[in-house]
Amino acid sequence: MKNHFAISPQGETTSYSNHEYKHYNRDFLTSRNRTEYDYRIELQTNDYLCLAQDKRIIDTKIKHLKNYGHGNAVSRIFTHDIGADDLNHFETRFAKRVKAEDAVLTMSGYNANTGLIQAFACPQTPVYIDQYAHASLWEGILCARAKARPFRHNNIEDLHKKIRKYGPGLVVIDALYSTTGTIAPLADIVHIAKEGDCTIVVDETHSFGCQGPDGAGLVVEKGLEKLVDFRTIGLSKAVAARGGVVVGSKNNMEFFRYEARPMIFSTSVLGYEVAGFNKVLDIMAEEPWRRFKVKYNHATLKQGLLELGYNVSASDAQIIGIVIGDNEATTPFKEFFEKNEISASPFSPPATPAGKSMMRMTINASLEQEDIDQILNVCERALKELDTTDWVCLQR
Repeated sequence: MKNHFAISPQGETTSYSNHEYKHYNRDFLTSRNRTEYDYRIELQTNDYLCLAQDKRIIDTKIKHLKNYGHGNAVSRIFTHDIGADDLNHFETRFAKRVKAEDAVLTMSGYNANTGLIQAFACPQTPVYIDQYAHASLWEGILCARAKARPFRHNNIEDLHKKIRKYGPGLVVIDALYSTTGTIAPLADIVHIAKEGDCTIVVDETHSFGCQGPDGAGLVVEKGLEKLVDFRTIGLSKAVAARGGVVVGSKNNMEFFRYEARPMIFSTSVLGYEVAGFNKVLDIMAEEPWRRFKVKYNHATLKQGLLELGYNVSASDAQIIGIVIGDNEATTPFKEFFEKNEISASPFSPPATPAGKSMMRMTINASLEQEDIDQILNVCERALKELDTTDWVCLQR
């Protein structure tokens, strides 16, 4: 019988038979009665700034489509040197926004991460990766056939120990982690990495748009843009679109353009999409209230959950993970949310460590105080109406 394999964020490999693989987590991750629920409160979307339905962005894309069509649907490798190209103009603008020398637009954040590590690592390269880093970063290590040297989450001492043992390589982290909402100790990690002569990769997918001046991200907010070698950004979160960006020095970005396999063997992002990206950058600069609202909503909901006894202290920004335990224990909590018209995301292995399935809530700018009050009311009732004996989030 053919086996399939799932790789966890911790680098653990689990084998599944065909039948097991087909149904792995299906019932847990999807609602069997989803059509019965009209979700009033949305905590599942990554559209943090609530721009996915913004008429200004939609009209901009429609106008571009009417005037220019889809654009040239070819591999980007053939069009990098077209100076008047819309994609090149966006790259220049984006690099300026995040205070980088240069930027390269990719087809997705996943492509940005896999392509970057594949292009700049080799089988002899040790890649020091946070155990909770995004799966696409782990995939990049596999693509490069490099050696993953995972270190404990946000643990400076463990990172330092690994670098001293294995020598110079790549240090790969998220700025804001997508399941726990923890923020990386960027300054400390940069210091340790530079001391060990390592190249630094920071994924800003969840921090871009919500942190930093004009949403430029945490690296800019911390003043580290000249020390971090590469930043990657998936445009599927605050930008609410399809695409990704890699930023770095001009020399490194020129190398990336012609060496990253996704840049060579995948069709480019299209012109109308880029027109939408540009409009989003306009709105981010003109309407900072969206970022402020996300931060306020996060702080308010987090504090309320802490007062109820939920241990969500790890959450530093707009992602809150309520860790329950295994799938069997987490499923009733998921269904309780659904029945009370709240949409949140169930996470389980391989996206989480074994025994730490969770409900992830992503906070957005549309939430009002009455929404937050309702979420807290449902969470309070869950403590009374569900069996919480083994819930991890209630253990101190």
